[in-house]
Amino acid sequence: MQIETVSHRQGAGPDGAQLQTDGDARACRILGRFDAHESEQFRTYFEDVVAEGTKMFIVDLSEVDFVDSTALAELVRAMKQLRQEGGNLILRRPSNAVRIILELTKLDQAFTIEAAA
Repeated sequence: MQIETVSHRQGAGPDGAQLQTDGDARACRILGRFDAHESEQFRTYFEDVVAEGTKMFIVDLSEVDFVDSTALAELVRAMKQLRQEGGNLILRRPSNAVRIILELTKLDQAFTIEAAA
């Protein structure tokens, strides 16, 4: 897995509404596998971003070819933490492999998912 910080751009939410942020959004792109071996790297990255005051965290999953339950649990943990602090975690453009897992686990109903623009 590789994590890249990417520039944030506002886009359309799952219902077509524009996603609004108050300027403290951060975005990253995960490349390759996202599983138990990489979850600690994601957690460390996320904790650093939150420590900087980020309330809106966008995770681009368009280049993820495999995700496991440990990675999903890490995303849920991060989402809950941000929501408790008045923010949100947005999943951007999940790949087909990720989208199928999100749908099978019904996590597509828990997360805010931003489709391709």
